[in-house]
Amino acid sequence: MASVYHARRPATRLSAASSLPLAIALLSVAACTHSMASGGGNPSPANDMSTSPPSPDPRVGLKAGLFNAQEATWNMRVVSQTPPPEKFKGITNSDLAFTGPYAIQGNYNGFQVWDISNPQQPTVKTAYVCPASQSDVSVYKNLLFVSGEGTSGRLDCGTQGVTDTVSHDRLRGLRIFDISDIANPKYIANVQTCRGSHTHTVVAEPNDPQDIYVYISGSAGIRSPSELAGCSKTMPDQDPNSAYFRIEVIKVPLAHPEQAAIVSSPRIFNDLTAPPKHGAAAADVAAIAAAKSKGAFVANFGGEDFVLPNGFVKPRLDSIVKARGGTGDPTPQDSAALHAAIPAMVARMVGDRPQNIGPTQCHDITAYTAIGLAGGACEGYGMLLDIHDPAHPVRIDAVSDSNFSYWHSATFNNDGTKVLFTDEWGGGGQPKCRATDRKEWGADALFTLDNGKMKFQSYYKMPAPQTIYENCVAHNGSLIPIPGRDIMVQAWYQGGISVFDWTDAAHPKEIAFFDRGPVDSTRMASGGEWSAYWYNGVIVGSEISRGLDILQLTPSGLVSQNEIDAAGTVHLAELNVQGQPKYVWPPSFALARAYTDQLSRSNCLPSGRISAIRQTLAGAEKASGADRQTALTQLGTQLDGDANGSCDAPKVQKLATTVRSLMAPTA
Repeated sequence: MASVYHARRPATRLSAASSLPLAIALLSVAACTHSMASGGGNPSPANDMSTSPPSPDPRVGLKAGLFNAQEATWNMRVVSQTPPPEKFKGITNSDLAFTGPYAIQGNYNGFQVWDISNPQQPTVKTAYVCPASQSDVSVYKNLLFVSGEGTSGRLDCGTQGVTDTVSHDRLRGLRIFDISDIANPKYIANVQTCRGSHTHTVVAEPNDPQDIYVYISGSAGIRSPSELAGCSKTMPDQDPNSAYFRIEVIKVPLAHPEQAAIVSSPRIFNDLTAPPKHGAAAADVAAIAAAKSKGAFVANFGGEDFVLPNGFVKPRLDSIVKARGGTGDPTPQDSAALHAAIPAMVARMVGDRPQNIGPTQCHDITAYTAIGLAGGACEGYGMLLDIHDPAHPVRIDAVSDSNFSYWHSATFNNDGTKVLFTDEWGGGGQPKCRATDRKEWGADALFTLDNGKMKFQSYYKMPAPQTIYENCVAHNGSLIPIPGRDIMVQAWYQGGISVFDWTDAAHPKEIAFFDRGPVDSTRMASGGEWSAYWYNGVIVGSEISRGLDILQLTPSGLVSQNEIDAAGTVHLAELNVQGQPKYVWPPSFALARAYTDQLSRSNCLPSGRISAIRQTLAGAEKASGADRQTALTQLGTQLDGDANGSCDAPKVQKLATTVRSLMAPTA
């Protein structure tokens, strides 16, 4: 049985229900009506070689704007910022996947394929309209997978939506496209699920070249069996086929992807109890009280109150006025009717999840097949799964923490000795990076792994306080393949992008950032980075409202040019961050110099030896044939001796191994 770790921190009442992030996101999207503007950001502070962050933090106090917000960067540079194509303006951009020279960006209106072969000038290869929430995307060779969870998505990709409570036109599950001709995607199949697909994870089994598997995480309410046969809302102790407490595993035969189907529904949540939770922040309690006193419309999600945005309230008030045959502004009686109807509306939005129990679904699963493990971010728990048999994942550990509200996503370090979980406190639509918010809330939790068990080490949260009009919380990120270190780039919605080093998991440290001012300085308006991922030398950000951002790291006292160059030698044919790849560095002088720089930074070799190593590498790189081999042979032997007296012997040995790999005349 999996062990369960509860962090020993004060726990108060339960926070939001499983569907809270989706519900808040839907409310935020409903509230967003942007005016389009043009213009670039203001100049950012110049990079330098210091190891201390700029003070005061330039992210604080940035001027607002949709496409002309003030910007701040540190140890990064903006390569390009490209607004969305016309069909997708004003519609929420979501996650990213990559194949060849293309970045595929999900959007609640479908997906966009960007050609980023020239990162300074990305171009739209295709903009495919096929509405669904939230259009999470993944690729595998010639196949594209797109999630759909909301009730308005249609099987035929129509834009008219679905209004009937029960409809056989509705798509809630996984769409499959053939992108052999990426400019003309071909919709070839779909797999329907009882709770839709909020996210999904492609799992390629190394020993099975014929099939791939897709893990479905769907947290919406359970469909009527009249719409999809077999969907049961009854608890598992009364119905073994209950749609609660399970994920779905879809098998996709690569030769016939149109035959994709669910092959198992693992119940990885059995025996888990309700996790401890923290309550609302003091600022939120005060704001809710003030809003109620002014007559604002407030909804309760899983025990926590939220003010409903005007974009949600106004059309519903208008409907009440119209239904009684009235005209003009709503009356007090109309407002009272909406107040009374809100609880039922919320119940329909967040589904019918039983209360005061453990998680019934995951938000996201990251599969790291190179080590046979997956990290499940599953509502109130972080889970470690054994996926050696990909059709039947098994839970081997689970942790909860009263500082975490909603376990959102997971990332392993490259050697599989650590795992990081994000907490999407507030559902992504709320300002949770205010100066008054605790740093342990809406943050990352870092764990080391030991024999299949997770051991908590620390939290990391983007350190710059954001305004009350900026949705900000931990969101999607990925590793940057800097050898010998655990470096992550991460999106924080309107908190921008933060790059941090978690090699020492107990003491993570920010090393670079990019941020814009708020979308609007007078109200909450949806925007910010949904995802920020490294792909073949650049960092690509999916900006919810502003389009596609591409950035690069710049050298500093915290990351050298050699380390950046070594990362650039890693080339991926495709990338789904939730199907985490193992980075492998080809032999290169950049790799050797990167390790040398790290040994210099840590003072684990004397400065004289560092200088000598650098000189030898420079000479060997210019040489060829026997001269190169002789120089590198001697250096490798010397490094074997250096390791004995170094404070980081494993790093010296990595350097020695790299040096020997360069002995071939063509290296």
